[in-house]
Amino acid sequence: MIEPCTFVIFGATGNLSQIKLLPALYHLEEAGKLPDGMKILALGRREWDSDNWREQVKGYLENKARGGINEKVFADFCERLIYFRGDLTNPECYHQLKKLISESSELPDNIAFYMAIRPSEFGTVSQYLADAGLNQQESGWRRIVVEKPFGYDLESAQMLDQRMHKDFDESQIYRIDHYLGKGTVQNVLAFRFANILLEPLWNRNYIDHVQITHSESKGIENRADYYDGAGAMRDMIQSHLMQLMTLVAMEAPAMMDADSVRDEKVKVLKSVRPIPQHAAHAHSFRAQYTHGTVDGEKVGSYLEESNVPKNSTTETYAALKLYIDNWRWKGVPFYLRTGKRMAQNSSVISIRFKRPPQQLFKETQIQRFEPNWLVLGIQPHECLRFVVQVKEPGLEMKIRTTQMDASFCRASDVKLDAYEALLLDAIEGDSTLFLRYDEVNWAWKVVDPILKVWSMERDFIHTYAAGSWGPAEVNRLFDSDDQYWRNMVGEFEL
Repeated sequence: MIEPCTFVIFGATGNLSQIKLLPALYHLEEAGKLPDGMKILALGRREWDSDNWREQVKGYLENKARGGINEKVFADFCERLIYFRGDLTNPECYHQLKKLISESSELPDNIAFYMAIRPSEFGTVSQYLADAGLNQQESGWRRIVVEKPFGYDLESAQMLDQRMHKDFDESQIYRIDHYLGKGTVQNVLAFRFANILLEPLWNRNYIDHVQITHSESKGIENRADYYDGAGAMRDMIQSHLMQLMTLVAMEAPAMMDADSVRDEKVKVLKSVRPIPQHAAHAHSFRAQYTHGTVDGEKVGSYLEESNVPKNSTTETYAALKLYIDNWRWKGVPFYLRTGKRMAQNSSVISIRFKRPPQQLFKETQIQRFEPNWLVLGIQPHECLRFVVQVKEPGLEMKIRTTQMDASFCRASDVKLDAYEALLLDAIEGDSTLFLRYDEVNWAWKVVDPILKVWSMERDFIHTYAAGSWGPAEVNRLFDSDDQYWRNMVGEFEL
């Protein structure tokens, strides 16, 4: 049984809270997942009371609630909503907050602090919470949930960790990465470690290479203030895609508890071959979208987006080639790729196996076999597919490519999305799918040399047309001529 808690939101009136956090909590209410007695306390500077706040929340949910607002569910949700007026930059605010929680009979002693604020404010809020004694767990647990980005580079990530660890123990810090809450991502673990079928093949002897792609048809959507300072490498590859890579490459953990799983993920990141700055261009590629057509509509370039500097060389497309120098993966390239304004929305892990060592059908019309693939679709299609070769019906020996579909998720099965599931994990105290500080630091160590090189190259950046699958020049990252990008899940959608 989940213990009730007081869920405190810093930045309750901000964009993140309006678009994602409050709708997610409402959907948890609708699914009956929130514990009885749980309260959601919004901290803000506006001169509102709880009734004003509930009206605001209803406005936030009007276009975000799946299937519209259910009045009965919303009435129950409103019973949880409390507004607390305060300024998060004022230390006295935190003492008042502590007094409110300790003296109120309706606010549970367990407290989750959600940082829906700018990363630059994480350290300040953490310190003020500690100064007021709100990090102490004598009367109930205390957890602090922080959103990415976890630092801007290796140095800033280490400084943020050091500052937060002065006030909170690592077991209290939940670094949320919504990507890891997706059902297919979790199914990577189930697929790998609940089935013995592919284990003998899951190594350098049989796998040619691994691709992890996340493409988006949308642009930066008025997020230039954040995105132009981050770029595709920081926004997606350093966090989301490298986490997927660790799940594909990790060894079986001793147990399926949080620390055992994260220990194995860290071992993968420690085994990634370091990329010296002089080799940055051999292992990475960046580009920026220009004019093009997406979903039949003409769209402008990145430089024409609102608040983007006209001379910006921030990448909206990034690709990275990594090698994991351990016994299982030595010599197998891992290709990570992401981009904005691409042809379609697609997140997919594609594992290509090596070709057969001998051509057995030399006297037939078969010239060369296509390789086998194992494809795990993450979004928008959650599925698992094998791409294999079979004989066509008829007298002649003709081979064609077909798919063995082992889809495990139907739309009707989905009750909670990834973000909602992770919020529930934080309330329950399950940190398996949250990032540990050493995971974050080792991931930064991988990309930091490349980011340093890119920061010095401000005069030129490759481009690609919006609505395409990216620039052709990126193919130079491949180790052999017969490697190519697999853009989508289905074999016939390439």
